[in-house]
Amino acid sequence: MARKGTYAKGVAKREEILDTALDVIARTGYSSATVKELATAVGLTQMGLLYYFGTKEALFAEIVRRRDERDSAEFDHGGLPAAGGPQDLGAELAKLVKHNADVPGLVQLYNSLTAEAATPRHESHEYFTQRYQQVAVRMSVVLEQMQKDGSLRADIDPRMIIAMSSALIDGLQTQWLFDPTLDMARHVEFFWETIDLAYGTRRDQ
Repeated sequence: MARKGTYAKGVAKREEILDTALDVIARTGYSSATVKELATAVGLTQMGLLYYFGTKEALFAEIVRRRDERDSAEFDHGGLPAAGGPQDLGAELAKLVKHNADVPGLVQLYNSLTAEAATPRHESHEYFTQRYQQVAVRMSVVLEQMQKDGSLRADIDPRMIIAMSSALIDGLQTQWLFDPTLDMARHVEFFWETIDLAYGTRRDQ
């Protein structure tokens, strides 16, 4: 029983660390959020903090995972509508991007880690690979439903649109870090409005 209680406390502390780290990074920025600062925020030493994750890289990868979990809960599993047209999908994705603009530190963290994790040997490589795949699956379901209900042309390959949309959002976030005046949400909406005009089948007359 004692071991079970100790394990539960360890899990709870790990969750506390991740939630606190999200708040600290969102507020102060990724580059300013050192392991020492995060450890202090939860009443631990640096060694004590890393005990729960192993390495600094693993810690920050888990912080991104927790951010994704929060976003999925807040935006209904990615904010993707069950039906509608391209503009509806664009509007929901724009909401998520607009939210990201309110937490620049987490955008910095995400961009930095995805670049580093592109190396196959990086310990977060598998996570980000699966993340892109999961996003593609969710969007595929929505786009295929649009094709079934007639709001998107059936001869369009959803994979092409998904790759372009993901590249757009990632690229916009990089540009936005250099130029915070960039309206990422509006650019996302414009992209999906363009898809609707080019490939949609339910247009206003």
